[in-house]
Amino acid sequence: QGRLIESGGGVVQAGGSLRLSCAASGRTFSRYTMGWFRQAPGKERELIARISLSDISRYVTDSVKGRFTISRDNAKNIVYLQMNSLRPEDTAVYYCAADPGLGQYQYWGQGTQVTVSS
Repeated sequence: QGRLIESGGGVVQAGGSLRLSCAASGRTFSRYTMGWFRQAPGKERELIARISLSDISRYVTDSVKGRFTISRDNAKNIVYLQMNSLRPEDTAVYYCAADPGLGQYQYWGQGTQVTVSS
């Protein structure tokens, strides 16, 4: 049974930075594509960043490009999301998720709240 646990959320002023961590256990998540999603109040959950199992490829959505960076440490089974130049519109619950290669994210964390004040 795989588990993902996010941490690092909080309240920050606009222009500030946060680093989210996603600690994985119970499975070899180093073999999985990992993604960061977010869901703002009243909006659908959206994929904002993705990193392949061997860090061969990374993707970030346009709205966070140049501000957010996804990375992973397979030795520690942790995925990070470095968020810089935060904006009030980045306020959301952030989730990490794992895709075992089936094209679907099958494992999800419980989420961590990020609030950016103006």
